[in-house]
Amino acid sequence: MSEPIRADAMRASDADRKRVQDQLHWAHAEGLLDLSEFDSRVRSAWDAKTTGELDRVVADLPLPRPKGRRRVFAPGAGGTAMRVLTTIWLSASVANIVIWGLLYMTGTAVYPWWVWVAVPPGAVLGALYASGIGRPRSS
Repeated sequence: MSEPIRADAMRASDADRKRVQDQLHWAHAEGLLDLSEFDSRVRSAWDAKTTGELDRVVADLPLPRPKGRRRVFAPGAGGTAMRVLTTIWLSASVANIVIWGLLYMTGTAVYPWWVWVAVPPGAVLGALYASGIGRPRSS
């Protein structure tokens, strides 16, 4: 019975090489590698036959941070409350501005009441957010 092949002795696929190349691109963009070292490592990655050889190409580099959307509101109760209140405020403000705009376009000179619907509650929501309520923590 033959011995099982170690993980680092497994043959590398083109997808594995591409993953390492992407990590090298990231490291170069972050200033961790100069152009000549980047070029040399990319060649080594595409010349690699095993996953162990690929691992050695990027062994001294940190893993790239995952890219994701930055949250506007925190995931907890404060963030949920601010998300709901902001949605209600935005919906009411837009509806009032549209109604006022339609009336204004018909030639009816109407007082811009939508300012009282949009500005004071918006200022309160902005002040709450600025004070940290519902805002995600900085990482």
